[in-house]
Amino acid sequence: MLDSLNYLALGMHEAFTATNIFWVLIGGILGTVIGMLPGLGPATGVAVLIPVTYGMNPTTALITMAGVYYGAMFGGSRASILINTPGDASAIVTCWDGYPMARNGQAGKALAISAWASFVGGMISVIFIVFLALPVARFALKFGPAEMFALLVFSLTATVTLSKGNLLKGFISLCLGFIISTIGIDAQTGVMRFTMGFGSLQDGIDFLVAMIGLYAVTEVFKNYASLDANYGVSTSDIGKVSMTRADWKQCLGPILRSTPLGFIVGVLPGMGGTIATLLAYSTEKQINKHPENFGKGAMEGVAAPEAANNASSVGAMIPLLTMGIPGSGTTAVMLGALMMLGIQPGPTLFTQHPEIPWGVIASMIIGNLLLLAINLPLVKPLVQLLKIPQRILLPMIMGLAFMGTYLMNYSASDFFLLVLFGIGGLLMSKLDIPIPPMVLALILGGMLEQSFRQALTIGNGTPVLFFTKPISIVLLVLAVLSIVYTLVKDSRAKARISKGQAA
Repeated sequence: MLDSLNYLALGMHEAFTATNIFWVLIGGILGTVIGMLPGLGPATGVAVLIPVTYGMNPTTALITMAGVYYGAMFGGSRASILINTPGDASAIVTCWDGYPMARNGQAGKALAISAWASFVGGMISVIFIVFLALPVARFALKFGPAEMFALLVFSLTATVTLSKGNLLKGFISLCLGFIISTIGIDAQTGVMRFTMGFGSLQDGIDFLVAMIGLYAVTEVFKNYASLDANYGVSTSDIGKVSMTRADWKQCLGPILRSTPLGFIVGVLPGMGGTIATLLAYSTEKQINKHPENFGKGAMEGVAAPEAANNASSVGAMIPLLTMGIPGSGTTAVMLGALMMLGIQPGPTLFTQHPEIPWGVIASMIIGNLLLLAINLPLVKPLVQLLKIPQRILLPMIMGLAFMGTYLMNYSASDFFLLVLFGIGGLLMSKLDIPIPPMVLALILGGMLEQSFRQALTIGNGTPVLFFTKPISIVLLVLAVLSIVYTLVKDSRAKARISKGQAA
């Protein structure tokens, strides 16, 4: 515990500089705006912001991206409450009671509950991460090639099993990511693989180009049909953005219960804010004395998912910083950006460059305070951004995507890849094939391959090492169980649907 507090003091010294406070503020504001605008999300925001972080100190770059991440968690509820259109997937649950509250003339109260729940959930989660980050990092130092391979397999299968009830499509997405990750020169043998004669592919496909295409460009293509959409709202309908003592008494329990739940879900690779908010909402509905009020404007139905949402975003930073494993789609984009900056997140980061992870952890305290200050008094001016027409917003996003892609490698050939991934992402969304497994496989594919080959080398060409290491065995068993559980759950769901149709 004392070590954690000493390292936190180091992080405070790093985070409390004028430069880092400025970029926390910028990241938080951008994240809030991105979270508010329908169709966008934190992953898209971070992907578009990547070129801005070039040339930055790695700590400042990660602080900025983290600010965008949890800023989007704050902002996502604004559109959910006011226009019943979630800014991103994790804000869907807030629609269920936030919008009815707005329809009942309690829009200001719903916005205040959302902001305070996000703040409390975020701050408590920072306390959790302070005391958990160091033990997890020390435990991760025990990981050799076999354990790392098993961990990567488990994190990827955990992501696939959340593919909206279609395991096959999740595996298709995963395989596409693996295939793309093998393009270029093999790091161990120097053999050219799958370049199809294109010299520009010798170094492989830059996964940042792929991510900007799959998120930013795909979102533009998806929203092209709603080019004339305008989500303007009247500030006169919002009212006073505040909570009474009675409101606090009603919401504090759900906030305190949902925060640790959201944090734990965030730590698990592949889970993310959507699962956290659904679990928090369903839990509160089950234990509430008046569950019939949920869906009709219950304050607990806003407080619980918002606290869980922010807690999960903080929790997702633990596997990213301690093991180099993304805990969500947004942290996968952040991992790719850090690797491009020459920083490999993992246990050695805490020993070799402790100022980076602890600076980010300390910056979350500043970020949550600044976001509360932004989202309470400035909520009425901020919601006016919903009036930006899609015909203006979408070309801006596309322009930033192209500009950022060119500035990364100064290669015009990347434009073709950018558009290709944008079209591919659109086709995947039309076919209901999830993008996150592909992104994770694209980023982690090389690491997975190298860990597997190193373990085989140590085992004299046999896979015996995977089944003699306790940690490896446990993780591989968990990976198999997650697939089996999903198959059983999906088959039961289909059986219930068929019974209902027969009746």
